[in-house]
Amino acid sequence: MKSIEKKILEEGRVLDNEILKVDSFLNHQIDPKVINEFAKEVANQFRKEGINKVLTIETSGIAIAYAVAEALGNIPLVFAKKTKSKIVDDDVFKADVKSFTRGTVSPVSVSKKYLSKEDKILLVDDFLAEGCSALGLLNICSQAGAEVKGLAIVIEKIFQGGRELLENKGVKVFAGASIKAFVNNSPVF
Repeated sequence: MKSIEKKILEEGRVLDNEILKVDSFLNHQIDPKVINEFAKEVANQFRKEGINKVLTIETSGIAIAYAVAEALGNIPLVFAKKTKSKIVDDDVFKADVKSFTRGTVSPVSVSKKYLSKEDKILLVDDFLAEGCSALGLLNICSQAGAEVKGLAIVIEKIFQGGRELLENKGVKVFAGASIKAFVNNSPVF
């Protein structure tokens, strides 16, 4: 989507030819116009898949996934929690997820009340790099017997292999912007 590419060029910052910082419109402050446009395009791409739930990981993915869930007809949004809460019981699906930007591995979980074998899931997140978050969510969906119909990502860094990994597992991937490389701390689309 040209609008996301334009935002990246105007407001993004590449750090050490590795990390793309887009906190002015995606990760710290959110531009509703950009996210709603992305959500409408995702809905157009996946409308015929019979999706009945959107799944993401807290935190950055929640606002994006909410817009997508609304664009898909106000379907439920479920998010995997990174921390154990006193209000969530131990009856959960769990997976370990490596964060590319933090360099840490964290357990994530979803209550068994909110995913089942009847669900047709669209995974949604802000970034796709190595595919670790998406793989963790795929694992959780597999535990639940839910069918993953695709993955919608605002920004992907193709050169880090996540798309290829997921497509080799049969996951349809849609990205709002696809970055082929970083050259001299600038994105190449």
